[in-house]
Amino acid sequence: MSLVNCFQQQQGTKRKVDDYAPGESSASARMRADVNSTFVNSSSGELPHHEVISVVSEARSVACLAESSKSNSSLQFFVRMFSGMKRLVVRADPEDTVESVHVFIHSITGIPVKEQRLIYRSRQIYMEQTLAECCIEKDAELQLVGIIRSTVYPNAYRLIDEMVRLMWNLCKGRSEGAEKDSEARAVIKYNLLKYLNKLQSNDKEMVTGYLKVFLCSGASVALAMYYMSPDNRVFGADLIREFVTNVHFLPKTLLQQCAPILILICKVLRTRLSYQDDTYIICRNYLGHMLEHVKIERVPIGGGSNHLVLLKDMVGFVGETAFRLNIHMHAGLRSNTSDLPLMSDVLCLKNFLIPVKRFIKEQIFLRMKYSNPPIDVHFNILMEALGYLRDTFCRLLEKMDICLKEMEVLLRTETGIFGCYQYLAVLMELNNVSVLFPDIGKQLWTTIRNTKRSFCYLIINYARRTDDYGWISEHKEVTNFECRRHLAMMLLPEIKDENDDLVLEMLLERSQLLEESFEFIAYAEAETLRAGIYVEFKDEEATGHGVLREWFVLVCQAIFDPQNALFVACPSDRRRFFPNAASKVDPLHLDYYKFAGRMIALALSHKVQIGILFDRVLFLQLAGRHVSLEDIRDADPLLYSSWKKILEMDPEAVDQDVLSLSFVVETYNLGSRNVVELCPDGKNISVTSKNRGNYVDLLLQYRFVDSVAEQVAEFTQGFDDIIDSLRLRISFFQCLELKDLDAMLYGSEEAISVDDWKTHTEYHGYMENDPQISWFWQTVGSMSARQKKSLLFFWTSLKNIPVEVAVSTLPVTKSNARSFEHHSTGACWLQLWYCLKLTLQGDP
Repeated sequence: MSLVNCFQQQQGTKRKVDDYAPGESSASARMRADVNSTFVNSSSGELPHHEVISVVSEARSVACLAESSKSNSSLQFFVRMFSGMKRLVVRADPEDTVESVHVFIHSITGIPVKEQRLIYRSRQIYMEQTLAECCIEKDAELQLVGIIRSTVYPNAYRLIDEMVRLMWNLCKGRSEGAEKDSEARAVIKYNLLKYLNKLQSNDKEMVTGYLKVFLCSGASVALAMYYMSPDNRVFGADLIREFVTNVHFLPKTLLQQCAPILILICKVLRTRLSYQDDTYIICRNYLGHMLEHVKIERVPIGGGSNHLVLLKDMVGFVGETAFRLNIHMHAGLRSNTSDLPLMSDVLCLKNFLIPVKRFIKEQIFLRMKYSNPPIDVHFNILMEALGYLRDTFCRLLEKMDICLKEMEVLLRTETGIFGCYQYLAVLMELNNVSVLFPDIGKQLWTTIRNTKRSFCYLIINYARRTDDYGWISEHKEVTNFECRRHLAMMLLPEIKDENDDLVLEMLLERSQLLEESFEFIAYAEAETLRAGIYVEFKDEEATGHGVLREWFVLVCQAIFDPQNALFVACPSDRRRFFPNAASKVDPLHLDYYKFAGRMIALALSHKVQIGILFDRVLFLQLAGRHVSLEDIRDADPLLYSSWKKILEMDPEAVDQDVLSLSFVVETYNLGSRNVVELCPDGKNISVTSKNRGNYVDLLLQYRFVDSVAEQVAEFTQGFDDIIDSLRLRISFFQCLELKDLDAMLYGSEEAISVDDWKTHTEYHGYMENDPQISWFWQTVGSMSARQKKSLLFFWTSLKNIPVEVAVSTLPVTKSNARSFEHHSTGACWLQLWYCLKLTLQGDP
């Protein structure tokens, strides 16, 4: 059972995640009580308006206004005065303004109204607001403070106070005439821009102070309410976008202080607007972008959480984006529809999950440190958040299962489904949350296995280089060869155009091909090699991709030629190679291994089949995997059989030391015999039935890993130079099965189909039914398999059928030359020049 499930069993009751927000009114809690059922059962394209209140404590004014409209009973609340002064008891109607409270305080204390400020729930309330709009509850306590609460940033308060006061006046429709209203808007814009200009300062302490002032002053709510007022929509949108654009460029270290402002703006906007509102989406997306550098904070005991980034806030955004995806997911299967789920929603889901997963993991880890952790308010919030997230992603997975099954049916009759590009990203996020919910992960892979065709289609058509698909490598059973090859090729560098200034140009002598190629490739900058390669042979006119392919094939086959002592062929399959432990006879052998690694990586990047296969042991080492006894079966059948017999011998015979074996191995190097201990004091440790498994493991490790460790290290370094990192190289080989790499390096050994060949051929100067063409294909059809491969190589520089055809057709071009020497291949252009002089019997 997972840790999350264990925690959930400790929780006796089920409450909504936001019922734990401290200090909220019962009205707000009652409104939240139906949030989950409404969220689940809604079938419209709109989020329920009161759904947002489930995660918004600061925007409760909507709920409070609704409550106050039912009853006009008076409120009794308290005002905590300055130090040394008694607390005031105030009775007022919900529709009374805050200004009337200031006047009452003045009548009792004599403190001028202009020098008073009232704070409620850690933020300032303004004279233009009513008590209902401020959500003042019965028996609430307000704090009276002086007009300048900060002696450090008085200008900040002055700018914000004037801006907020004017926005509330305009928001309430308290017009003083068109001219005055225009002047007020100009002042608002001027104050905001001046305030934002201060945020661009290099003084981080000052910027932090200004952000706190903006949050505590209620400016966030004022901006949102101003935008939502009918007569100020356009100007309000401009103000919000101006603010969002400026804070987007703040240093990463300040985003923690900025995030609560955007959270509050978003939450207030969601109280009355559709989640499709453009301004809301802009705020939400900007907030999502900064969350990688923002951490969720715990709810402080006793309240005062308005300036924090809380779990309930992030969970609310996750629920919203998942809801939107759930509603619109099915539209991706219908063509010509504008009701598609947006990739921005998927990105927001991913962004909001980042701090949520990080916070939950941290909290679970902290609780694991205690044998009996307390079940407190923090535990309740954590568990209810987990329950809410589980329900959310279970619904999303159910919808994804339905969509993928419909894709299975459509893909049998249609060549492409163009509206489902977001599905792969959603599946990735479902896999990410499986860390928290193993049961969702188990169901996810069951769904993918049942819809393998759809999953592979999504990967091949919509996987992007910028994303990490390592999670798929662990479940190769849900992929096919094309899918795995596509994932692996995305890890290799994209080869640039030959006209790029960084391209490596080589003019080579065929008789010195390996040595000259080594000088160019081994000592070139990796960036230059990734830019591209241009090859030309001395005294030859041919150039282009065909010549490049031929060069790759010839050089790689020379590298793996056993006569060069770098690699040895496997006894059971001479096409497969493994590093030679005796390669030290060449002082440059390590440089050549690095050169070999670069060549293989470049050949894969250029999609060239070089006619070479790797042994399984080398493949596993490149993938960073463990090598077992079964893996060496092809590399050395004799050793495999010998070691297998040791493991299968009768235990009594082994214990009687009939083998006379100890933990040593004998090696021979250039005629000299050496004895190597496999473990400390190995020569004095006899092999018994109890330690023979360890003995075989140590033998295998020495013979196939340690003895060639330097060679493999240099080879992998060369490969890493091209792919650009060790992590990407390991991911590349882990994406593939050995048979996949075989197909990419060697091609298919299926018999060449002449009919297929004819289908992929086009003619220049000939017609398909011309006699010369008919005779040509008759001749090809009569060739042996070996001759057909030779012709294929002559024509395309490929010795086997490619797993991925780089061009759709192979041209045959009519030549006007009359001599045999011009009857040639243009392998560099993938075309065959067919000379009129060279004729078959009956050719005029």
